[in-house]
Amino acid sequence: MAGIYIHIPFCKKACNYCNFHFSTSLASKDQLLNALKEELRLQSGYLKNNAIDTIYFGGGTPSLLNARELQDIFAQIEKHYIIDNLLECTLEANPDDLDTPYVKALRNTAINRLSIGVQSFKAADLKFMNRAHTVQQVDYALKCAQDNGFANLSIDLIYGTPDLSIQEWEQHLNTMLSYEIPHFSSYALTVEPQTTLAHKIKTHQLPALNSEEAAQQFLFLIDWAKENNFDHYEISNFGKPGAHAIHNTNYWKGIPYLGIGPSAHSYNHNSRQWNIANNQVYIKSIIQDLTIPATLEKLSVADQVNEYIMTSLRTMWGCDLEKIKDTWHTTLDKVIIEKYLQQQLLSQHQQTLILTKQGKLFADAIAADLFIDL
Repeated sequence: MAGIYIHIPFCKKACNYCNFHFSTSLASKDQLLNALKEELRLQSGYLKNNAIDTIYFGGGTPSLLNARELQDIFAQIEKHYIIDNLLECTLEANPDDLDTPYVKALRNTAINRLSIGVQSFKAADLKFMNRAHTVQQVDYALKCAQDNGFANLSIDLIYGTPDLSIQEWEQHLNTMLSYEIPHFSSYALTVEPQTTLAHKIKTHQLPALNSEEAAQQFLFLIDWAKENNFDHYEISNFGKPGAHAIHNTNYWKGIPYLGIGPSAHSYNHNSRQWNIANNQVYIKSIIQDLTIPATLEKLSVADQVNEYIMTSLRTMWGCDLEKIKDTWHTTLDKVIIEKYLQQQLLSQHQQTLILTKQGKLFADAIAADLFIDL
């Protein structure tokens, strides 16, 4: 069992908070798609004989690809990889790309799940983020997808934006609920280096973000999700029972995956690697040199344990101390564990550590404190 992630590095416009790798020029799109297909061939041995059960098109904006372009990529995957039972094939899509002809065309591909970048149901938020779509396009896109057979939907929502009150945040969540969407991902607006948002805050064109308000909105979100029968199964992900994202859940459970495209990451238990985040260098390396422009990092035992701690603690299933002992023949510091148990930031159920509601606010720091150094 394994997954394939395909990075489509193109967007119509740049959101002011985004630090993912993308280009707003589509001039090299055909060349890059050819390079993606060639990389799929070159990387065909990476996952050994593991069958592919999930495919995820991320970006960037994968919905800038038409159905024929997607089919060509599927054909290359089928040619070089084992696909016995494809459980989930997700396409990230922007609301302004989804209309009836396009959604109907997607139904004739392997795509069976859409992850739609809604971000907000408030026009002022969308303008602030420099999103390409409107609130009206959100409504049309969601109804269009559902009316044309996509029941397996997810949307993204961002909280912590300037002037967003708890009352407005609740309205956003209730609006989403009215569409009967089974899964959503929710993230705090974050100031990433070298983004427009970072520049505007640094130059005092915008005020600094209020981290305390964002934390309160996150805690409210946790309670709201529980009241409305969503499993909070990963720090940023919420799904109705049976509607958890399979591909991303596999990431957090340590299942191998292959990343294709510029900036894409791969993982196979023993190492991780990441492709160069430059479209032209990527294209030249793949097409002309037949070489994967990737950086490889071999994982020591300590790296593997720490990777497991970081990913497992983010989930509702938690960090299994017995698994650490049986798999890597080591243990975590009991003093550090006890400290967080006493602070009620961790709870322990038999041999499993799980973040409490308050603990989820400090997930990365707690994980880092538990890291081992062999």
